[in-house]
Amino acid sequence: MEPIFFAYVLPIVGALVAGGLIGIEREFGGHAAGLRTHTLVALASALLMLLAIHQLSWLTADTPQDVIRIDPVRMAHGILTGIGFLCGGVIFRSGLSVHGLTTAASLWVTSALGTLYGVGAYGLAIGGTAATLIVLIAYRWVDRHLPQSDIIDVCVRYRRPGPFPEDAFLKLMTDLSLKPRAVGHKLTHRGEAIELGAALHGPSGRQTRELAERLCADDRVLGFEIEPRNP
Repeated sequence: MEPIFFAYVLPIVGALVAGGLIGIEREFGGHAAGLRTHTLVALASALLMLLAIHQLSWLTADTPQDVIRIDPVRMAHGILTGIGFLCGGVIFRSGLSVHGLTTAASLWVTSALGTLYGVGAYGLAIGGTAATLIVLIAYRWVDRHLPQSDIIDVCVRYRRPGPFPEDAFLKLMTDLSLKPRAVGHKLTHRGEAIELGAALHGPSGRQTRELAERLCADDRVLGFEIEPRNP
């Protein structure tokens, strides 16, 4: 019983605990990949590594020795390659913003931790679990208390007739103390509208409503999208 516990039970339990702790943090933050997803990722990684390590135990006695290739590194490489497709599914773009990068990274590190538990590298696995939780929890607090400017993604569609709207767009941003790094241009609606987009940096998010009110009052504006990155 004791050999089975250390060979199979302990790695699986360790992976479940690590995946569960990381998943709870993600679930608490309201992210798409939460408790069950992270737990399953860690469990799957651990099970696959256990399969690779204990390959001889499930091969039959008459299996030719020259076809046996025990290489856990190849299995680990396959796991981390496969998890990349899952991580890509949680990354999405909304307007000019990209979301899901931290969740994708947490899934990737959860898979790596499950792999470590599967091979029995408990010291490295436990240390990695603690470090991951510190990054996700403690760094979140640090990030909230660091002085930083808010970023607002803005996309405005102007009527095409009349002067080119970029000067008026930049003047409006200057009046509201918003600083665009660069302005994107696009001709839309079969050439009837000019679309300007920019990521704006400002001292706070209070300008969002005033910006919307000013754009609503502009007769040349056909539509706009304003999305704060740090709501």
